[in-house]
Amino acid sequence: MQRLAKQWQRKGIRIGFVPTMGYLHDGHMSLVREARKRVGKKGMVVVSIYVNPTQFAPTEDLAKYPRDLKRDLKLCGDEGVDVVFTPADKEMYPKVGSSRCDDRTAQRAVPTNYSTYVVEEKLSQTMEGASRPTHFRGVTTVVAKLFNMVLPDVSVFGQKDFQQAAIIQKMVADLNFPVKIIVAPTKRERDGLAMSSRNKYLEGDLRRQATVVWRSIQWTQAAVKRRKAVSPVELKSEVKRLIESEPDARLDYAEFFDPQTLEPVAEVRPGAQMALAVFVGKTRLIDNARL
Repeated sequence: MQRLAKQWQRKGIRIGFVPTMGYLHDGHMSLVREARKRVGKKGMVVVSIYVNPTQFAPTEDLAKYPRDLKRDLKLCGDEGVDVVFTPADKEMYPKVGSSRCDDRTAQRAVPTNYSTYVVEEKLSQTMEGASRPTHFRGVTTVVAKLFNMVLPDVSVFGQKDFQQAAIIQKMVADLNFPVKIIVAPTKRERDGLAMSSRNKYLEGDLRRQATVVWRSIQWTQAAVKRRKAVSPVELKSEVKRLIESEPDARLDYAEFFDPQTLEPVAEVRPGAQMALAVFVGKTRLIDNARL
């Protein structure tokens, strides 16, 4: 991959990159379309598919994370992706072993004999970072490695993972990566549920219950617009009540913060950002929106 990218660079060909963990959907394809727009018809669009073990805790769903490479390749082909990069664990984490993390070996979240990580120490402390303490260390490490392999001019991330996108932007700025980060809008289903590979887990009535995430965001947007300034404690209590009105839904967190700094706000006013994580059954969903 790196040799190929260097060949493109020598020819002056721009590279657009969309890193994914596979099980692709139209949300991913919207990122691919944005990458194509940024590099043009003469540019190269690369999609990586790699389920990264270092961003999963031992208690999380790495072993069960949905995979369908054949379907992913067809979607990428239909969308005009130039290269699909599907590295194995032995390539991403040298000297770890030769097997991919898609069977019993998937239970190990941190590879042995691998000890170099990229850590962002400020923006990663709240929300997803607080709920999943080792998560962002794995994300920043694998994205840094992928940037070094794909050598993109532009890389596109989804706004659904708002905190992740902010952390990647910070990493790129702090470590002088020569890549422009684009954050594309969240793609939603008709009923408002944010598109996610994990939506596959929502069977039966759980799929209907999952719409409470978007409904709670809409309720909060209306409340802040109407009342202008609201206590975050009061809003969290109301959001929790709304979420848990569904029998199988449980709020992990709801946070209200400055979209630039990710710092919590003392009063929630129009222009603040809301992010929340919700368990629906055993499936953990995240979403966010500007208020």
